[in-house]
Amino acid sequence: MSDRPKFPLETDMMRLLSEFRLPAMPDADALAAAQRRNLEALSAANKVALEGAQAVARRHMEILQQSVSEMTQAMQGISGEATPQDKAAKQAEVLKASYGRAVSNMQEIAELIQKSNAEALAVLNRRFAEAMDEVKTLMNKASG
Repeated sequence: MSDRPKFPLETDMMRLLSEFRLPAMPDADALAAAQRRNLEALSAANKVALEGAQAVARRHMEILQQSVSEMTQAMQGISGEATPQDKAAKQAEVLKASYGRAVSNMQEIAELIQKSNAEALAVLNRRFAEAMDEVKTLMNKASG
């Protein structure tokens, strides 16, 4: 070491550094296993979300096919009316029924999306709670 005088701040810093203790390293295998479980949970949540999106797309297609079929039948029914007043009344009836079905269908689709999102989030929330417990356990083992 050099013969230069040490300043109080330098002495205090050296003392602090000598007293500094790194926390014990947690079990690397346990950390790797926890990370694998995190990735598995993320993959499961993605799968749930994808299945939900596919269910929404399928239902949307069914609704579209049903709507086209109903509209075709309605147009045939309207064209069969004799007077313009009867045609207008039939059109109003068809529009009212179509609007009611559209609102119902939108609610159904929204519920499907909400259910899918809730299921995916539940997977992630469960894993997050497990991960926090694992971290506590690892830290307790490392310090104890």
